[in-house]
Amino acid sequence: MFQILKKNVAMISAEDALAGRDAPIPTAEKHFVFDRPLSADVPDGFEVAIFGMGCFWGVERMFWKLEGVWMTIVGYAAGHTENATYQEVCTGKTGHNEVVRVVYDPAVISFDDLLRVFWEGHDPTQGMRQGNDVGTQYRSGIYWTTDAQREAAEASKAMFAPRLGEAGYGAVTTEIVKAPTFYFAEEYHQQYLAKNPSGYCGIGGTGVTCPIGTGVTA
Repeated sequence: MFQILKKNVAMISAEDALAGRDAPIPTAEKHFVFDRPLSADVPDGFEVAIFGMGCFWGVERMFWKLEGVWMTIVGYAAGHTENATYQEVCTGKTGHNEVVRVVYDPAVISFDDLLRVFWEGHDPTQGMRQGNDVGTQYRSGIYWTTDAQREAAEASKAMFAPRLGEAGYGAVTTEIVKAPTFYFAEEYHQQYLAKNPSGYCGIGGTGVTCPIGTGVTA
């Protein structure tokens, strides 16, 4: 309990952040579930979305299970430190969030479908935490890569927030910003819960249904 209270819940400034390094940190060669090279390459016609929902182990599993998702990669983004390590991110001195980069086929699964998983898969009202995981690396975030994604993300937030309020939850704290540089996490983090099926997962939703894509506007 006292360790939790000591966790950093204030964003660090660029001036005070750790310096990082020029070279990327080593990561996995292949996706453990898809058996494809773990690459940032995007097939023609596919799109990229990046989400932060708490510990990225459980978040990644939510997305790799979806039909139409071609690649998932866990990593760090939305901070200041270049090529940060997990240990550095955990100090709260990088500004990074634990995120999942999702490459998907929009002909099979829409961005609205991904947004529904995002909103229903965690509690977006907790600020710099998710459940027992406390710190700036566990904040809720949507990092858009196209203007259409930005508009959809903002619209979905506007639809979902009142429903959360009716269920007794506070204001939505999700940050919706243009996708920043994505840094791959270490090999052992990639598809962690596929390699360790009984491993820790602190992700949990609110039980509130998100109306996006259903024609409901409020």
